[in-house]
Amino acid sequence: MNNTHDTRLTSAEMTSLWTQYTNDTASKQILTYFLSHVEDEDVRLVLKKALEAAENHLDFLVGLFENEGFPIPVGFTDKDVNVGAPRLFTDTYYLFYLNHMSILGMGAGSLAISTNSRTDIVEFFQKILMDAMNLHCFIKKLTLEKGIHNRPPYIPMPKEVSFVTDQDYLGNMFGKQRTINTIEMTHVFINVQTNAIGKSLMTAFAQTCDLAEVRQYILRGKAIAEKHISIFGKILQSNDIPVPSPWDTAVTDSTVAPFSDKLMLFHVISMIAAGIGNYGVAMAGSPRKDIGLKYGRLLMEISFYAEDGANLMIKNAWMEEPPQAPDRDQLTKK
Repeated sequence: MNNTHDTRLTSAEMTSLWTQYTNDTASKQILTYFLSHVEDEDVRLVLKKALEAAENHLDFLVGLFENEGFPIPVGFTDKDVNVGAPRLFTDTYYLFYLNHMSILGMGAGSLAISTNSRTDIVEFFQKILMDAMNLHCFIKKLTLEKGIHNRPPYIPMPKEVSFVTDQDYLGNMFGKQRTINTIEMTHVFINVQTNAIGKSLMTAFAQTCDLAEVRQYILRGKAIAEKHISIFGKILQSNDIPVPSPWDTAVTDSTVAPFSDKLMLFHVISMIAAGIGNYGVAMAGSPRKDIGLKYGRLLMEISFYAEDGANLMIKNAWMEEPPQAPDRDQLTKK
């Protein structure tokens, strides 16, 4: 069947493709450095799979951009990585990091599929989604085999179906609360894990970045992550639920930068943006008022932090603009 419909790129397609290109160029530099130091052959295979996927995505994107006359974003290049820098992370951290990235990839792929229209682009993001799913499942199998998979908490099996009969279920701002439910527990557990991964990453970046203002910004982010881990941990502990163990030991004592300050700052801001999304979903899924209030307060804190990071990117001329609608008012003045 001939498609006679308009196949120009929509704003949603421009967004998805531009964002994917930027993220994949960053991933390519990071994974190239990781591969230069990995020792465990199983982990090496995971890194190779991830790098091959990123390179395949970029090949498709460059071809599409050229065909459409879309300016190829700058993104990140081999100028943003120092492959010869000493090892900064352990092999174990590579797995935890890539597991987190695969989860973000699944989310981004699903969103792009739902908002894009052109068949070739939808099929491209279907592949991205499958790549992320396959990588995630492969890492999960590997961490289970190595005995380092961090399972969500166990609780006793419910004995019967029950319904909420009292508004006390929604909790109070202060005082005694009902025990945490499994939905709230899962979100808290996930947010402890993601903050722990981010904390380790910022520990490494703070050790190695060049500009003092970037270092101070990253150290501030590390302190925020520590505080949030403590807040979420107390929610679990108050219900006698074990808190996921941190991975501070996943960072070596190297002070030589493997990445440019631009790439490190971009990565921190990107993880904060993902955290904002996680907190928003968790807030919506947590009926207890005190937990929802905590998420609201923490959301405000990391939103201000992300804004300060964006200002730092702008100050250093590192923030690349995504496609933008024309300013009609300005055009009419010409």
